[in-house]
Amino acid sequence: MTDRTEFAAVDAALGARGFTRVHFELERIETLLDLLGSPQRAYPSIHLTGTNGKTSTARMIDSLLRAFGLHTGRYTSPHLETVRERISLDGEPVGEERFVTLYREVEPLAALVDERSAEPLTYFEMTTALAFATFADAPVDVAVVEVGLGGAEDATNVLQAGVAVLTPIGLDHTEWLGDTIEDIALHKAGIIHPGATVVCAAQEEEAARPILERCAEVGATIAREGTEFGVLRREIAVGGQVLSIQGLGGVYDELFIPLHGAHQAQNAAVALAAVEAFLGAGAKRQLDIEAVREGFAATSSPGRLEKVRTAPTVLLDGAHNPHGMTATVTALQEEFAFSKLVGVLAVLGDKDAAGLLELLEPVLDSLVVTRNSSPRAMPADELAELAREVFGPERVQVAEEMPDAIEVAIAEAEYDVPGELAGVGVLITGSVVTVADARRLLKR
Repeated sequence: MTDRTEFAAVDAALGARGFTRVHFELERIETLLDLLGSPQRAYPSIHLTGTNGKTSTARMIDSLLRAFGLHTGRYTSPHLETVRERISLDGEPVGEERFVTLYREVEPLAALVDERSAEPLTYFEMTTALAFATFADAPVDVAVVEVGLGGAEDATNVLQAGVAVLTPIGLDHTEWLGDTIEDIALHKAGIIHPGATVVCAAQEEEAARPILERCAEVGATIAREGTEFGVLRREIAVGGQVLSIQGLGGVYDELFIPLHGAHQAQNAAVALAAVEAFLGAGAKRQLDIEAVREGFAATSSPGRLEKVRTAPTVLLDGAHNPHGMTATVTALQEEFAFSKLVGVLAVLGDKDAAGLLELLEPVLDSLVVTRNSSPRAMPADELAELAREVFGPERVQVAEEMPDAIEVAIAEAEYDVPGELAGVGVLITGSVVTVADARRLLKR
């Protein structure tokens, strides 16, 4: 039986490869997978890219496929609490014993690749190989795989998946992918391979152009939100929303998803179209409506307007760029009736902090700025300077550490509130790392 010490050692060995180290090149991962016997060829895949919504959409696709009786593997990133979350089998993170066993099998082959390469395998390349090997070993009927960064040169792009999914594309990771939406879309369209079916969320014109050009170049078939599929109606419901979706095979109504926001409704439409494409539904065949309802109702997406406490309500949201924060703020305004809302914000140093602050200002009564545990975190004092320019000095407080920031925010939310705390809330946001830090503290 594997003990926690063994898993901790494996986790540390992975971490030593540099959690944030990025090196775009497919040769290393291809060599490693060849040595492993090409596990990524043992099952069909659905491959997702985009700027925001990838993980939520992947989780919905996974849940829908399981509702149709398929054994699924899901690979997403980053994780909130443990690296095992990145690799799921039938909706559950892979167990410690299985993770360690697979790592021990991959480790000597990875060492060979490291010796032959100018750059050693990255953390992400290793977890990608572990995921693909885990799925082949299980075995799974289908893998749902999210890119790490970009698309064309991402380690996951060895899949050459039959179904490629593109969620909305905006500006993010410009230091690696380019300064324009068109450049970023060009990178992401690289997951579209010859003969694939492409399911594409509504895009800005600059993003749509390179996607369509790529489809024409490789002979891929595209289904676009707003043309072939989309949300027909959405109604706010207790704990989420009820949707009617025009799918590729017809209208699917009375679909409850336990997630908040119009952006999650859009993700649901994309997920449904992707599953239809994978299962062969279309103009002549519609998926079983009861299975679709079951799949959506079972969906979860931790860290996406996730409620972790009541009285006051504490919400965690991993929005880390203006595109994502716009969706979060819209959902807060439409679906939550807070009489008082206090924010806790910690961001990474390379993000558009000013853009996030501008979006948050209208919906927050006050703000506590802090830093998260990432070595790339923006210092709290630097973030506070930007915050004071947007919120004014009297609405901004600073706490150097996350536990203190949460304590200050809750005290501020509860201060001078007569009667019940039902309408009072705290929003903790700015980064997935921020959410992970807060979640560890609040879910204990």
